[in-house]
Amino acid sequence: QVDLVESGGGLVQPGGSLRLSCAGSARTFSGYNMGWFRQAPGRDREYVARLLWAGGIKYLPRYADSVRGRFTISRDHANDVVYLQMNNLKPEDTAIYYCNAYRSGDDVWGQGTQVTVSS
Repeated sequence: QVDLVESGGGLVQPGGSLRLSCAGSARTFSGYNMGWFRQAPGRDREYVARLLWAGGIKYLPRYADSVRGRFTISRDHANDVVYLQMNNLKPEDTAIYYCNAYRSGDDVWGQGTQVTVSS
C-alpha cells in the first residue's frame, strides 16, 4: 500500500511551469511536516521545499536556495493535498520528485513523479 501519491510531473521546456500534487491515499497527514525532495540520475536525493507544521492548520514554508523564488509549496487543507508550484524551470530541475510526510516516529514517502525540463 502506498500512502502518498504524487502527480503532475511531465516534460516541459526551460522557462515553463508545472504543478505537482501530493495526496494521502488512505489516510490524512494533518499535523505532519510535509516536504518535497528530488533525485536526479547519479545524484543523492535532495531537499526542495517543506511545510513545517506550526500547530492547528498553520504551516511555515521553507525552500532550498536552488528553488527559492521559483517554487512555491502550499497545502489545501480541505482536500488534504500538498502542492509544489514550479515556475521558470531549468534543465537542472530535471529529477524524480518525491513527496514526504514526517512527524516523530512516522516518515512516509511517495513513489515519485518524473519532471523533465528540456527543449
